[in-house]
Amino acid sequence: MGIFKRRSFKSQGKKKSDMPEGLWNKCPSCGAIIDEITLEQRHRVCNKCDHHFTLTSQERVEMLIDPGTFEEMDAGLESVDALGFKGYTDKVKGYQKKTKLKDAVLTGRGEIVGSPVTISVMDFRFLGASMGSAVGEKITRAIEAATKEKRGVVIVCASGGARMHEGILSLMQMAKTSGALARHADAGLPYIAVLTHPTTGGVTASFATLGDVIIAEPKCMIGFAGPRVVKETTHQNLPPGFQTAEFLLEHGLIDMIVSRDDMRDRLGQLFSFMLPKKG
Repeated sequence: MGIFKRRSFKSQGKKKSDMPEGLWNKCPSCGAIIDEITLEQRHRVCNKCDHHFTLTSQERVEMLIDPGTFEEMDAGLESVDALGFKGYTDKVKGYQKKTKLKDAVLTGRGEIVGSPVTISVMDFRFLGASMGSAVGEKITRAIEAATKEKRGVVIVCASGGARMHEGILSLMQMAKTSGALARHADAGLPYIAVLTHPTTGGVTASFATLGDVIIAEPKCMIGFAGPRVVKETTHQNLPPGFQTAEFLLEHGLIDMIVSRDDMRDRLGQLFSFMLPKKG
């Protein structure tokens, strides 16, 4: 009998079970394999092609707000199933457990390079960052607090649009948030919208495109309806990349494209110019 036992073909086909998961990521743009540590250090931007991976709302706040200055607002506010939409309550609870958020936006006070602001960050992990009544209410309260306290407003947008589970209650948030921003502007205070991938639907048709300055991340998708819907409605051949940040910058919908590495400094610079001087 041989000393060594030959491995069977069946055993050779098994995957290694001792390889930890979550250490490597494949870039969806260029296909590069990137280790998780490098991605975290670069704010989840590919070091080969500058593709911007999705960030959580917590990661956004850490990236943009001065350390030690963030104070969360309305942390317990969440949507209710006012219309009795089948399965909606269970779906919301499932996403709450998965994301550790009450709903699809994180709001709070803080400073950006010393300038006082309120910030609202939409989180695409939570039901595609769809805008329901709780999302609209949290953003509106953050805007109203900024108006009262003479702060700037930043909203980081990423959304699939209005939340169909809440019907007209969701669509009402478009008017509510826009009204709050109008009062903020009447007070002579600045609002900067930051558009990330993807920003669509009712969010695009309301607060996302109402900024005094509208900034977008590179190559992000911005639009109201999807390209297939637009093509079927207009019966026109659409130009390539017509819903990308680069196309919309060229055609005047947005003011600038800013990479994540420069976003905090650029926001700080803008608010230092736009906020009323104290005294």
